[in-house]
Formats: sequence, structure tokens, C-alpha cells
Amino acid sequence: MYIPPAFLETRLEVMHDLIRSHPLALLITDGPGGLAASPIPFLVFPEEGANGTLRGHMARANGQWQDLQGGAECLAVFQGAQGYVTPSWYPNKEATHKVVPTWNYVTVQAWGRPAVIDDAAWVRRLVVDLTGAQEQARPQPWSPSDAPEDYLAAMLQMIVGIEIPIDRIEGKWKLSQNREEIDRLGVIKGMGAAADPHRNPPLAELVAERHDKLQSPR
Repeated sequence: MYIPPAFLETRLEVMHDLIRSHPLALLITDGPGGLAASPIPFLVFPEEGANGTLRGHMARANGQWQDLQGGAECLAVFQGAQGYVTPSWYPNKEATHKVVPTWNYVTVQAWGRPAVIDDAAWVRRLVVDLTGAQEQARPQPWSPSDAPEDYLAAMLQMIVGIEIPIDRIEGKWKLSQNREEIDRLGVIKGMGAAADPHRNPPLAELVAERHDKLQSPR
């Protein structure tokens, strides 16, 4: 991934936080049939390995899991907040007109050599953990144990587990850091404006966080 220095994120805990908040990754492999990609939700286990370990599952009917069996390197791409940036938000537009549209976003890419886990107990534990991570905020969380045991067992037979120790991880936080302060403030204001057709409060918050970091004394 091309990452200009201004957009580089190297803090492992920040990248893991993005994976936790946006767990659906595009898992990309290269097998005998060529490139394949599947959206797969993952959990990250930060304490396992130098960069953490990803665990998820895939439908047994999805032939991509067979590409994973060979142990060739795969890539998981996690996409966080993203959105269009109009030149109209830049005060410098009125001064110079030397502005163009762009796109702000945060993303994490993780590489590793996967293992396919075809073990019922392992897969069950993973499903419990994945479900718990998403259900915990609900007043009455749903649990796999709420389903009939024979039904759950049949469902678990239809998936295989995936484990990816992360060998390499990169983060890109493209949040207007390359613009002058006045333009960054314009982006924050525009993205937060209720009447703006391109309003994007979650992304505005991230731009504001990076702006504050740039303004902080070093």
C-alpha cells in the first residue's frame, strides 16, 4: 500500500482498535484459480505473536478456504471510516482556486500465512467469541447457546476456522494531514455540518483528532 509519511500509522494498538471496530475484512488469496476475495469478520488477539493473530471462519462451500490450506501468504484489508472531501470545504479555494477533490479514509492491511482449523470445538469457541463481541452492547445479548443444540451443531459443520498470525501490518490514516491548518479546519466544519450533502461526522471526528495531534507541542 502506498503510504506518504504524513498518513502512516505505526502504533499497533491503534491498528488493532480499528480491526475491533471494523472487523469485516476483505480476505485476499492467490490460489490455483487465481486471485480470490471474500468478506470475512475477524477477531484480533493482540497478545498472540509479534503483531497479533486474526481468527475468523468461512463457509465450507466457499472454495477459497482450500487456497488457505497451502499456507501461502494472504492479505486481510480492514476499512474504517471513509468519505469524499469536496474542495468547497477548503478556505484556500477562494484564495487560490488551486484545489481538487480527494477522499479521506482509514485502513489497515495485515499479511500472514493462514491455517485452516477444521475442528468443531475450536470453531464453536470462535463463534461464541465473535458473537459475544457484537452482542455485548445489547440489553439482552443473544448467545449461540440460545439455539437448539442439534441446529447449532449442523450450522457449525458448514464452516471452517481460519487463523492468521500477522507477519506484517500497515495502517494508513489519510485525514487531510497534508493540507494547511485552515483547510483542515474547513474539512472538519464541512463534514460536521448537518445540512451538507457530504456530511460525515465519524470521519470529521477522526480528522479533528489528527488535527489536534498535529497542533500539539512535540
